[in-house]
Amino acid sequence: MSFSATFLYISLFVSLFFEVVLLISYFEIREEIKFEQSHDGLKTTTFPTVTIIVPCFNEEKTVAATLRSLLSLEYPKDRLSIMVIDDGSTDGTQKALDEFRSHAQIKILLKDNGGKHTALNYALENITSDLVGCLDADSFVAPDALRRMVPYFEDATVMSVTPSIKIHEPKTILQYVQKVEYSWGILLRRILASMNGLYVTPGPFSIFRVSVFKELGGYRHAHHTEDMEMALRMQKHHYKIVNAHSAHVYTVAPEKLSGLYKQRVRWVYGFLNNAIDYRDMYFNREYGNIGFFVLPIATFSVFSTLIAAGTFIWSLLSKIPLAIARYEAVGLTFSRPHFSFVLDWFSFNTSLTTWVTLITIFMTLTLLGISLKLANGKFRPGRDVFYYLVIYVFIVPLWLAKATYATLARRPVTWR
Repeated sequence: MSFSATFLYISLFVSLFFEVVLLISYFEIREEIKFEQSHDGLKTTTFPTVTIIVPCFNEEKTVAATLRSLLSLEYPKDRLSIMVIDDGSTDGTQKALDEFRSHAQIKILLKDNGGKHTALNYALENITSDLVGCLDADSFVAPDALRRMVPYFEDATVMSVTPSIKIHEPKTILQYVQKVEYSWGILLRRILASMNGLYVTPGPFSIFRVSVFKELGGYRHAHHTEDMEMALRMQKHHYKIVNAHSAHVYTVAPEKLSGLYKQRVRWVYGFLNNAIDYRDMYFNREYGNIGFFVLPIATFSVFSTLIAAGTFIWSLLSKIPLAIARYEAVGLTFSRPHFSFVLDWFSFNTSLTTWVTLITIFMTLTLLGISLKLANGKFRPGRDVFYYLVIYVFIVPLWLAKATYATLARRPVTWR
């Protein structure tokens, strides 16, 4: 048996195993999810002080809308403060911030450009609140988001709460593809939280206890993915991270393939390199599900997808010489098709690989339907689902290949 065939079998069984785990986990927490959707934060009477940091670099087009969404949060004004850190913007960001300079809840600071992690750490030096969060300057929060997240901190063991992230007003085909992808992420993040397996505290509106940074230190460069490194650092020190899936945050998605490609290369490159940095967590009993299950599966999926894509491309290329030889021998010919359809089990491929593939596809579609229902409140397939199913599988290998090559060649990737 060839290596590609062996790896195909392994990939299919691992994928099916992962999807079965996700589906079983979802049914185990389904009632809990329903309760959270209808009750979380609606009767909150305890409001700890919260500071939201907004790091920005050349965000003149979106930063004003980001701040307006924060000012519209349904949270006591005297318990919420906003700190904007302009990380040396060279566009009109400062002008866009002019309307907020006299606002009592907002403090605007300017520093030399040093990267997002330095902007966050600069703000953390001046934090005196109970909780602290970050909101990227191209993201917008739902009015009830913070109110739905704060109650989780009533559990003294919870150190960070992550939200559900959705795409803000998709317009292009690629943005619709990302809309479905982010819906899938909402389900995955909620299930991983139930396993204590979250390995990212996303830039759009993750909330922390201030004590996390006092005890573990501030943000690090972390290969341009400081939110992933922080989550892994917390997991390594057994700090609990949960997900408030009913707290919604909206982010602006890249419109063009070039922007999406660059963003995802950074994400995958960051994951692979942070995985290397935290490799001692892999298959280590001390770290439970995240060490034995989540991180190994996530890493395996990167390489299995690349090998599957490479095998598919190679199979197509290998047929070209035969097609050329046939053309040279008989020219360009078209045979009249002969249609004959007989429903016969003997003509149906009933191999184990076929059945596992079909079951895996069925499970994928089932989980996709659940994801869309969880994200949107109902499952209504539209053009976004069509775009996702037709396009996504063909573009993912592009950034996986680039990020893997950059990691192996030790070549850093750029953010912008």
